[in-house]
Amino acid sequence: MDQIVTADIGGTHARFAIATIDRGQIVGLGDPVTLKTAEFVSFERAWDAFEERSGTKLPDRLSLAVAAPVANDEFSLTNSHWRLSRAQIVSQLQLSSLVLINDFAAVAHAVSAIDHAGLLHITGPDEPLPTTGVITIVGPGTGLGAALLVRGGGQDYHVIETEGGHIDFAPLDSLEDSIVAELRKKFGRVSVERLVSGPGLVNIYEVLGKLEGRSDLTRDEATLWSMALDQTDQLAAIALDRFCMCMGAVAGDLALAHGASAVVIGGGVGRRLSHRLGSSGFPNRFAAKGRFERRLAATPVKLITSAEPGLLGAAVAFAREFP
Repeated sequence: MDQIVTADIGGTHARFAIATIDRGQIVGLGDPVTLKTAEFVSFERAWDAFEERSGTKLPDRLSLAVAAPVANDEFSLTNSHWRLSRAQIVSQLQLSSLVLINDFAAVAHAVSAIDHAGLLHITGPDEPLPTTGVITIVGPGTGLGAALLVRGGGQDYHVIETEGGHIDFAPLDSLEDSIVAELRKKFGRVSVERLVSGPGLVNIYEVLGKLEGRSDLTRDEATLWSMALDQTDQLAAIALDRFCMCMGAVAGDLALAHGASAVVIGGGVGRRLSHRLGSSGFPNRFAAKGRFERRLAATPVKLITSAEPGLLGAAVAFAREFP
């Protein structure tokens, strides 16, 4: 059996764990260590902190999932100040093996390994995920991640990385027209993750307040999410309802674009909404696709309940590349 470091790096958190691999299968995933990305100047410094907490020298094999496109040797995290380089990571950490993938590609790899019990049904037919065809993986966190899991039957599958969170947001009613008009003043172009992400709730909330003529609505993201989920602030609760509607519309758009036969929701924000999405405006907006409404209504939507799918998926990707 071999041990590797598996890491999942997003705009807010850097997560690490030790995974154990036996003949291409993940047989163990150690307790995760979660660090705040903003508290470290680089990935290498976060690695050092993880090693210090582990109390032992780390394995020299790493599978790294990051919230960024990873086609080039050097790249920046989409929602963080970190810049990373494959060559520098291998050199500075003295690695013998490195697998580097997009964070939602890692989630797609995790979905390939998670059984039906690890998925919560949200809408559509309550049945296991199909063993063939395309499954859309999407989920809000610091940004909005998206990937495709293409299954060929049995253990055969491929993962396609995307930057679907950066497609244009399409408003569907007059209120969303107003929200987009206000956000366009701030951002210029309004992508879907400007609304469907952790910070997206703040954007929606502030615009709703402005439309009501209120100027006392500055809230940090963590506080606003707590108020919205606990329903201790009426406008925050209204913003969350709109967030779920927008999330349903975007998930349905991606499913159509991907030709998907199922959708799986991941991301930290997705887990926080696990018991709200099914009763929110998400299902109706997901299926409301005009001539394709029947197709979307027949598409199962699940939510990952596993605590650390990014770490698991990064480990699965490593095991596939180095069986």
